[in-house]
Amino acid sequence: MRREAQYFRTWIEIDSNALYNNVRVMTKRLAPRTRFMAVIKSNAYGHGLTQIAQLLALRSSLFASRYPLWFGVDSIVEALRLRKEGITQPLFVLGFTLPARLKEAVGADITLSISSFESLKALSALKQRPQFHIKIDTGMHRQGFELKDILQLIKALKKAKLAPAGVYTHFASAKDPGYPSFTNGQFRTFLKAAALLKKAGFKNLIRHAAASGGTLLFPDTHLDMVRPGMALYGYFPSSEAETHLAHRMHLRPVLSWKAVVGEVKLIKKGEYIGYDLTERFPQDTRIGIIPVGYWHGFDRGLSSVGEVLVGGRRRRVLGRVSMDMIAVDLSGGGVARQGDEVVLLGKQDKEEVTASEMAMRIATSPYEIITRINPLIHKVISD
Repeated sequence: MRREAQYFRTWIEIDSNALYNNVRVMTKRLAPRTRFMAVIKSNAYGHGLTQIAQLLALRSSLFASRYPLWFGVDSIVEALRLRKEGITQPLFVLGFTLPARLKEAVGADITLSISSFESLKALSALKQRPQFHIKIDTGMHRQGFELKDILQLIKALKKAKLAPAGVYTHFASAKDPGYPSFTNGQFRTFLKAAALLKKAGFKNLIRHAAASGGTLLFPDTHLDMVRPGMALYGYFPSSEAETHLAHRMHLRPVLSWKAVVGEVKLIKKGEYIGYDLTERFPQDTRIGIIPVGYWHGFDRGLSSVGEVLVGGRRRRVLGRVSMDMIAVDLSGGGVARQGDEVVLLGKQDKEEVTASEMAMRIATSPYEIITRINPLIHKVISD
C-alpha cells in the first residue's frame, strides 16, 4: 500500500517528468530567445501554484538563456504568494488588478496588465509605478483596448509619462486548426496596434499573443513570448488540435487524482442507492464507497455516468455524487477491499481516465475538470 493511502483519503500526484516533457515539446517549436511564460494562474489549473512554479524554476536548464522563463498568474494575490515562496522569475498578472493594490506590484517586481483607461488613470496617480503591459482587444471582447482606441491610448500614456514594457492580446479560437481565419485576423489587428505604439516612440515592447493553441498551431504568432497553459499540463487545447498534432507531438498529463476505497458492501437486488433513489439494483451488487464528492471537485454531473478505476478495471459511479462521497459498482470481476487505491483521473494498469473523457461525459471542458479540483487536497510530487 502506498504511504499516501495510509494517511490520506484522497490525494493528487504531480508527475514532474511529464511536466518537463511538455516543456521540451513546446520549446522545440520556438526560436531562440523567445520568452516562455508558463501560465500557472488559478492554482496552476488545479496542479498547485507554488508546486508547479518551484518545479519549473528548479529545472532552469530546460530554459536557460534560450527561452527566458516567466510565470503568468491571474491576480496580484497569486503573484505575491510566489514571491513569498522564493520565486525570482518575472511574474506577469494576466487579470484585472484593483486600483488599491496596484502599488503592491512595485516592491515585488511584478508586471501588471493594463486593459482600460480607468486602470491607466489609477496607474498614473501612483508616485512609484510598476512595470505593465498593454492588453489589446482584437476580437475576443473581454479585456483590452480596441484598435480604434490606440491613438487616444498613446495620448494618455504620454500625458501621464507612462511607458509600457509590453503589449499583448489573446486569441479566441487558435485551438482550432481548421478555422484559422479568425486567428489570422486577430493577429493582423494586433500587429497594427503594436506598430502604432512603436511609431509613437514606445520601443522594445515585448509582444505576445500565443497561448497553447498559438504556440502549437500558429508558429508565426510566437513573436517575443508565448504563454502556454493547458499544453503545459499535458492536454491539447482542443480535440481538433489533438487530432491534428498527436501523431507527431506527445504531451503527457501531469496530474493524477487518487483516493482509497473507504468501505465495501453487498447490496441486495431491488434496493436503492444514494440521494433521491435515482438507481435501483437489478441484482445483488457489490459496491465501493469512495470518500470524494463534489466538494473535492468530482462534478455532480458525473452521477450515474462517471467512471473510476479500481483494480485496473473501470467502475461506474452509482446514483448521485454526494458532497463528500461516491458509490461505485465493484461487480464484473476482481476483488476490491477497504484501503485499495482508486484512480479518479489518470492511469491504473492498462486503463486510463482522462480529463477530456470526464469533460465529454458532462458536456464541459477539460480545463474546468482539472481547475475545479479542490486546492486543499494533498499533493505529492513524483519523478
